[in-house]
Amino acid sequence: MTTRAPQVASAVMLPSSLEEAAAALATTPAAVPVAGGTDLMASVNAGLLRPTALVGLGRISEIRGWHYQDGHALLGAGLTHARMGRPDFAALIPALAGAARAAGPPQIRNAGTLGGNIITGDRTGDALPALAALEADLIIVGPDGALRELPVSHLLGGVDMLRTGELIGFVRAPLLHAPQVFMKATGRTGPGRAIASVALVLDPARRGVRCAVGAVGPAPMRPLEAEQWVASLIEWDAGRRLAPEALQAFGEYVAASCIPDPEEGTLPAAAQHLRRTVAALARRALGRALS
Repeated sequence: MTTRAPQVASAVMLPSSLEEAAAALATTPAAVPVAGGTDLMASVNAGLLRPTALVGLGRISEIRGWHYQDGHALLGAGLTHARMGRPDFAALIPALAGAARAAGPPQIRNAGTLGGNIITGDRTGDALPALAALEADLIIVGPDGALRELPVSHLLGGVDMLRTGELIGFVRAPLLHAPQVFMKATGRTGPGRAIASVALVLDPARRGVRCAVGAVGPAPMRPLEAEQWVASLIEWDAGRRLAPEALQAFGEYVAASCIPDPEEGTLPAAAQHLRRTVAALARRALGRALS
């Protein structure tokens, strides 16, 4: 008995610039852009996707690095998890570097890209919680080189990301030069796949705390009331001190915001366990950021 590998596509286009890639997507609306292809091939192998055409992004050098722009880092969508996990990148954006290092086994980190992790919308993906906590923006490239910005926060509200002929070119993330933490818990959902994740960013200049919780819903969630509450209790001018009981309460506040119990005591056992997991992650993330 023999088996055949599934056919991925009958046509493959290999543009050398973002403008060419957008033009290819505009003229062939059924085409799928591909860089690392980790999620794409998983979908193909599972029989969930049969693209008739691919637009390969591997020749577009401008999206494989980053540069600085007005207090921000402009990150190419083709940056691999492995590249973002290196020390020089971690010194700039620790939360995103932590998410990249946690993205899975080496073969996934070496091939998978920032843009791919965003565009798939996988609830267990690690990049989006970090980008949500950073309040980053996506730079979308369209036909004829047209650019538009889309705050990551819009994705959390269910806004459609891309129009016909568009692709993610860059991610603009602020350089806060302040503590940032990414943590996640994994289960039996696959190598490195989160059952819950937390990205937490301190913003001392605005005396703020930003937290995003991933994997427990269709998209990462921002527990805004919990953020504001704990930020008001931190002694920003005295070593960023926070009472231990407030740290504990913050974790529970975050978990309750993301996994509410409409009638106290009615949550199923699995949801209760997940809620405890989120509380522990949020508590530890804030504790590490303040230490």
